[in-house]
Amino acid sequence: MVSTDWKTDLRRRGYRLTPQRQLVLEAVDTLEHATPDDILSEVRRTASGVNISTVYRTLELLEELELVSHAHLGHGAPTYHLADRHHHIHLVCRDCADVIEADVGVVEEFTAKLRGAFGFETDMKHFAIFGRCAGCAAKAADGPGTAGPSGDPAPAAGA
Repeated sequence: MVSTDWKTDLRRRGYRLTPQRQLVLEAVDTLEHATPDDILSEVRRTASGVNISTVYRTLELLEELELVSHAHLGHGAPTYHLADRHHHIHLVCRDCADVIEADVGVVEEFTAKLRGAFGFETDMKHFAIFGRCAGCAAKAADGPGTAGPSGDPAPAAGA
């Protein structure tokens, strides 16, 4: 269901909550970390006439208005989530592609070092760390072809 906060935020900035904007916001809210193609598929469940360029234009506007935020969780398209959710970093499993949200507090020491050493202020909401989730790490440890650090199968003994 549409949040009255979205209507208020858009009106205060001189915009209306059009049906397309509402559908895109609802899709982002429902899907959480979703690519524009994922959002389009969700929107088309109720509005088959919406096209991908409408989704991209809408996401661009909603990001400018700080209603949605994006992160790059791989080599493909960015993923979007509502900006009013808590700030978090993304832990992306290379095996199963699950995305775990971690509070930015877990990298506080790291960001403080960047600030101290380089005067660099980080924007952690776009930050993703790639690795292996606990479930996939356990499967890899139990499996016969245990993967090496790069994710490739470990070489056979004597190879």
